[in-house]
Amino acid sequence: MSTKAVSSAYDASKEKLANDMRAVVADAEELLKATADQAGEKAASLRERAKANLAVAKARLEEAEHAMLERTKVAAKATDEYVHDKPWQAVGVAAGVGLLLGMLIGRSR
Repeated sequence: MSTKAVSSAYDASKEKLANDMRAVVADAEELLKATADQAGEKAASLRERAKANLAVAKARLEEAEHAMLERTKVAAKATDEYVHDKPWQAVGVAAGVGLLLGMLIGRSR
């Protein structure tokens, strides 16, 4: 497996993890709202701890999304520079990928 494929799979996994974390955060917020009327010192203490942990999780998720966005920008810039520095190699790669995709699509019909 090529480095590019591994990187792509890694990025897809990170995106899925970020989506899963967003869902967990949303569910936790909904749970906190639903249990807001529960009385008792223990329930209040648990809610406060959950709120604090939720705030930390949200902050980390935002940091991870920001870092992923920055890496994407760096990769796009590097790709743009490569295409400008070596246009014929980029055209060759694009043609090769197009040929392979065409062959795969042609076989599936």
